[in-house]
Amino acid sequence: MNDQTKTGMLEAMLFANAEPVETARLAESMRVEPEEAQRLLQDLQRRYDETESGLTLLHFEGDRWQMATRPYYGEVVKRILDTRRNAPLSPAALEVLAIVAYNQPVSRSFIEQVRGVDSSSTVSKLLERGLIEEVGRLDLPGKPVAFRVTDTFLRVFGLGSLADLPPLHDGDPAEQPGEGESEE
Repeated sequence: MNDQTKTGMLEAMLFANAEPVETARLAESMRVEPEEAQRLLQDLQRRYDETESGLTLLHFEGDRWQMATRPYYGEVVKRILDTRRNAPLSPAALEVLAIVAYNQPVSRSFIEQVRGVDSSSTVSKLLERGLIEEVGRLDLPGKPVAFRVTDTFLRVFGLGSLADLPPLHDGDPAEQPGEGESEE
């Protein structure tokens, strides 16, 4: 079996699978070593980038890969999809997503404490859309449900991992002048 055939197999598996897939699982399905599958995936990703293909490969933490449309072509893709299903996120939803992404795992009460308002409806909508998920219970009184962002969140916002989130503050807070100090 040549590299072109193996690459075709990878494309078919990634296209058919809606979620990210581990390199080891792809390699096992193809009956090749994980290193060979990794090389083929990187070559395919490079080819998509060089040809400015409408497709791209996203590489997530945990050595998982997913085929997606290139963000550059987002507008034309949106025109073909049902936009009612993909209504934009409200400011409240964006606030909750930021709180969860930067502080996860978090409870609903933590979200509400930060926002200062009841957030149960917003949390429910984000759960329905698959942007956040329940990840067990926190070791706090009452054992509240813990939430974290999902791979769908990362994909929607074009992130490979949470490390790609922009910093909350510019610069190091220790370098900021304190009260009563002046910058010279």
